[in-house]
Amino acid sequence: MIEFRQILLEDKEWIDKILASSDFRGAEYCFTNLFIWEEVFKSKIGRHKDFLLFNSGVGEETRYLFPAGEGDLKEVISLLEADANERGVPFKMIGLPPEAKERVEELFPGKYSFVPTRNSFDYIYESEKMISLSGKKLQSKRNHLNRFLELPGWIYEDITSENLTEVREFTIKWCIENGCKDNQSKMWEICAVNKALSNFQELKLKGGLIRLNGEVIAYSAGEQINSDTLIVHIEKADANIRGAYQAINREFAMRHASSLKFINREDDAGEEGLRKAKESYYPAFMQEKYAAIKN
Repeated sequence: MIEFRQILLEDKEWIDKILASSDFRGAEYCFTNLFIWEEVFKSKIGRHKDFLLFNSGVGEETRYLFPAGEGDLKEVISLLEADANERGVPFKMIGLPPEAKERVEELFPGKYSFVPTRNSFDYIYESEKMISLSGKKLQSKRNHLNRFLELPGWIYEDITSENLTEVREFTIKWCIENGCKDNQSKMWEICAVNKALSNFQELKLKGGLIRLNGEVIAYSAGEQINSDTLIVHIEKADANIRGAYQAINREFAMRHASSLKFINREDDAGEEGLRKAKESYYPAFMQEKYAAIKN
């Protein structure tokens, strides 16, 4: 049985190296996401040679993330399946991008069925489009942005240790205004957000905020996830201020994604409102993900 354990900040260095070798774009293949969502998803990590092993859930809900890393893929997948058998749980592997799906089909012909997991597909946008908001499809976004830019008294600044407390205070305010206590999904999200903010420097996150008349009214945080993509982990704004979301989106992207081809704004978790909001920016493509289930 594999010795899975809690993920710690001290694991970031070796996990980052393994994830870099795979160069996956999916949100699961990012140390920050594995770390901040650990408690929500009851997840644990392990290592086999140069592969990262990761599982989440308990009992029948146990899931194994497709292993990132380099080496004998057939060996490590067989090891994960043996672990599931020893634990007496069904073997289900998740997070497979299309190229991983093809590799598993080649290594284990006919052994697995592959199910697309639409609710976990990531929205991938062209960085240039998110910065310029060019084209007819994004006209309404430009209108909202331009209205905000006309406001006097707004400034953008990087998130630092000096203003991090204000960011956390704004998060609490946002949570109250958006009814987090009555929505389990939002409560889970805020738990992850708070963990990210509490370990902001250690996670080496990039962040930016917007002030209006001295008050924080929006912020965003993310990092480079692979060779060509910035991932946005958090984006919060005062929805009562027209253009605030468009402004923090553009300002953050302009500073941190201009040299990268894509921006990953993560999935919609199957929430209709979030899906519509992410579709309204017209992604370049969806980062497809599959679950591999043993036949």
